Amino acid sequence: MKNYVIGLDYGTDSVRAMLIDTENGQELASSVSHYKRWKNRQYCDAAINQFRQHPLDHIEGLESTVETIIKESKIDPAQVRGICIDTTGSSPVPVTKEGIPLALTKGFEENPNAMMVLWKDHTAINEANEINELAVSWDGENVTKYVGGIYSSEWFWAKILHIARADEAVRNAAHTWMEHCDLMTYLLIEDKDLKSFKRSRCAAGHKAMWHEDWKGLPPVEFLQKLHPYLATLRGNLYDETHTSDQVAGKLSQEWADRLGLTTDTVVAVGTFDAHSGAVGAKIGENTLVRVMGTSTCDILVGSKEEIGAKTVRGICGQVEGSVIPGYIGLEAGQSAFGDLLAWYKELLLWTTDHLLTASTVLNDAQKEQLREEFSDQLLVELTKEAEKIPVSESLPIALDWINGRRTPDANQELKSAISNLSLGTKASHIFKALVNAICFGAKKIVDRFEEEGVKIDSVIGIGGVARKSPFIMQTLANVLNKPIKIAASDQTPALGAAIYAAVAAGIYPNVIEASQKMGSDFDGEYFPQLDKVAAYNKLLIAYDQLSAFEDPTIKITKHEFSL
Repeated sequence: MKNYVIGLDYGTDSVRAMLIDTENGQELASSVSHYKRWKNRQYCDAAINQFRQHPLDHIEGLESTVETIIKESKIDPAQVRGICIDTTGSSPVPVTKEGIPLALTKGFEENPNAMMVLWKDHTAINEANEINELAVSWDGENVTKYVGGIYSSEWFWAKILHIARADEAVRNAAHTWMEHCDLMTYLLIEDKDLKSFKRSRCAAGHKAMWHEDWKGLPPVEFLQKLHPYLATLRGNLYDETHTSDQVAGKLSQEWADRLGLTTDTVVAVGTFDAHSGAVGAKIGENTLVRVMGTSTCDILVGSKEEIGAKTVRGICGQVEGSVIPGYIGLEAGQSAFGDLLAWYKELLLWTTDHLLTASTVLNDAQKEQLREEFSDQLLVELTKEAEKIPVSESLPIALDWINGRRTPDANQELKSAISNLSLGTKASHIFKALVNAICFGAKKIVDRFEEEGVKIDSVIGIGGVARKSPFIMQTLANVLNKPIKIAASDQTPALGAAIYAAVAAGIYPNVIEASQKMGSDFDGEYFPQLDKVAAYNKLLIAYDQLSAFEDPTIKITKHEFSL
């Protein structure tokens, strides 16, 4: 009898479920559910960088997608051996003593502070600064040293500290907090003991400063200096963490009935989308996997012997077992990648949205059709024009910090900027400058790893941007001066989650073997164009100069030009 597993991938805008054959990684069925409340921009305020999501969007999406793939595939539910959930992060959710998301309880249904605080929410910048100041000034060990030495406003403790100060009602009602990947896993399983529930190693290590050096989460004494609530919360969280090849529990009877499965299905420990994406792309040592979507996550794995006791400055953490058990997982990334281009698209569509709707020349149906056509074709046409523009020093220079800087050296207070504009600058010139900017930001991450002694032999691109934009990928290969392979799967994170599920279910003995059997093949590779590498290096100097103008902490170093 064949064995199948389900990978559930929670992205920023939607959740996708995939039913995978464990023998070869073949996809039997998939289904997507878009978050309807998020689509309506409920509970969000971009002006203050507030981005919240209601747990019901995720619960409803889980039920509809899994139920759909089971019905469409027509397989015997008993053949589904395991489920694993990956999510964005850090995206913490307040829950009650009974393990119920606070937004599902009376009085908190419409309170944004009771919602999931999405990864891209930057309302906790001041709190992150406090954590960083305290980490180097208190009497104990610097608990930020394994997360690059800088704690980010995108992460667990900063967000919770902000909510605790901003909303007394939420603070009093929130018995504990769970990362999104932990919450969704917890909701599915039979055992509801919060204290013994297996929390995700990657979430805890990369975002909550969990480390074996201080026997778990940051010491109570450290948290007490930030806020008494955090010290109390520390006792309601966890000491141990677990890798995603382990079983969190079996599917509860309630959820087996709702999904059309059986209680024999095991649920693996949750994970983050970038980490599962790296596994789905068959990551190995010295291979950089770039997960490219609205933002990016850059994932590497190294042996304990290679990484040793050294800590890499300014990244998003290094955690044993966060990607592959037995190896150190290293994470970096950009706070905006596709989001920078989406911002520009929305900017250009302003005339369509505001002037077209007021037009008396067209009827409403024609207006909507025209608006959809503009939206679909805008970036396509800009790409065609941008490809024709020579790589030259006369191009505008832009920074990719439209949503702050994640790495190297997290600083969410930074803003984007554009220089070298003239009366000859067209929309396509600016678009090309923005594409260059996201590629230059990627180059700074690669440089930091290599400066810190982490070797990068190969690069793999996964995600929507990698699959859909040859222009961006060719630019990236030129800027990095490295070949980039493209994973064939459109849904590598979901595939990686399915791989974890297959190991948890006992079908494979370890993640490496399962990844080799089930992981994605590659269907393309971009090579540096030698005639353009030097030209991009010159533009990179201008990017560095603009970066130093915006961020005085940056010291410009001379670039070595090499072909």
